[in-house]
Amino acid sequence: MLQDLHVRPLTAYVQELIRRTGAAPFFDPLDGGCEAKVLILLESPANITSQPRLVSRDNPVPTQRNLRRFLVEADLPRCESVLWNVYPWLADSASGRQHRLSNRDIDRGVAELTTLLDLLPKLRVIVLAGRKAQRALPTLRKVPTATSILSMPHPSPLSVCTSQHVGPDIVRTLAHATKLALLPTVAPKISG
Repeated sequence: MLQDLHVRPLTAYVQELIRRTGAAPFFDPLDGGCEAKVLILLESPANITSQPRLVSRDNPVPTQRNLRRFLVEADLPRCESVLWNVYPWLADSASGRQHRLSNRDIDRGVAELTTLLDLLPKLRVIVLAGRKAQRALPTLRKVPTATSILSMPHPSPLSVCTSQHVGPDIVRTLAHATKLALLPTVAPKISG
């Protein structure tokens, strides 16, 4: 499925990223791929051992379970969204642990985003999930697109459990992203 038409350019992007910089997961082919109108930018890949590694709402970790539930509550169709991480690289397999991300790590990941955005021609909304993903905001503002940028809390259990308002805030943000993404496009008028 990683070679399906809607995800093939993203698979090539990840293969090039791996070739240049190190291990990274692939985009979930069950998501919208290059057809996606919403990019949800998370922090870093989940620490799981499944192969091939995917950035997926279906990963068996609490953050992805929360995100999957919030996406359903926000009524964001899977085919309209794609997930990625501001720091896209996998944890060191020798230690089995993800290291604590530094500002330099985040800046390194943010530098890779402009190439990714070129592969998402239908993109209308970028959702920055959590403070580390929100570090991408200055770079994303410089990219000439008609894309709306929204911020929300990270869907991790640690974040969600800090306040009874975090979960509903996430759902509200994702619902707003859905609304923006699914608004009908207005064709430009051609005067004759």
